Formats: sequence, C-alpha cells, structure tokens
Amino acid sequence: MMTSESKGNYLTAAKEAGVEGLIVPNLPYAATYALRSEAMKNNLELVLLTTPTTPEERMKEITRASEGFIYLVSVNGVTGPRANVSTRVESLIREVKKVTDKPVVVGFGISKPEHVKQIAEWGADGVIIGSAMVRQLGEATSPQEGLKRLEDYARSMKNALP
Repeated sequence: MMTSESKGNYLTAAKEAGVEGLIVPNLPYAATYALRSEAMKNNLELVLLTTPTTPEERMKEITRASEGFIYLVSVNGVTGPRANVSTRVESLIREVKKVTDKPVVVGFGISKPEHVKQIAEWGADGVIIGSAMVRQLGEATSPQEGLKRLEDYARSMKNALP
C-alpha cells in the first residue's frame, strides 16, 4: 500500500523523469482523491477512465476531474485485441462529449485499422492501443524485427485516420 509520502516521492520522481501525466486503469474513482492531490502538487495530469457501465452522474464527475483527456473504455472486462468494436461505443462517445469539451480517447480492444477508422468516424478524438502493440514486439524473432513490426503496425493504424 502506498502512503501519501510514497505517492509524493513517486510522483516527484516521475515528473523529474519527464512524465507529464498518468493513467491508472484499476483505480476506482473514489480512490483517486489522494492521487489527484499529489499529482497536482507535481504538475502532473491524471487522466481518468469512464466505462460502458459508469453511471451518468459518476461519468460527469470523472469528466470534470480528469485532466488532459477522457479515457473511454470501449468494453467491460480486460484489455486485449477484439474482433470488433462494440457499436455501443458510438453512443458512449456522444454521451461523454455532451458533458465535456475535453478530448475523448477510446481504448481497450483496439487492434485493427478498421477499428481506428470506425472510432474516428464516431467522433472520438483519438485511440489508445496497448496490447496489440505489445503483441507486435512479442511475436518478433529479434528486437530489430520487433521495432520494424511495431513501426509498420503503428503506421497502418495512423493511416486509418480520416
């Protein structure tokens, strides 16, 4: 368990290392207060997540408190590549954009250029791709091949933007 002092030390070290913001995916909103306070002391943005099951009032609180952008989780459950993006994401993007002017970025399960194109067309301001990028590195036979695969993959995702 992190104490207030250890959080402060961690965030100070993060800021000194060049970190500008944090995303802490498994932190319930109610538990963000102390971390948000320490982040503010260190001039770090704390990006908060909203999910398909977040109640509307809580989503409004999250969008007010989140800094930088709003991380919209596209599905319930764990992250990782999925065959399709739920069409529910389109209405979720609209719901979040009704209550904030901050950019809305969609993550969890985004792994194909078609996903990026669809999410952008629905009005998202960006996408977050994690597991699928890690997979590019993990499936490579060498670090050099992994970096090349990652570069090609990232370029294909960027090129899918309208």
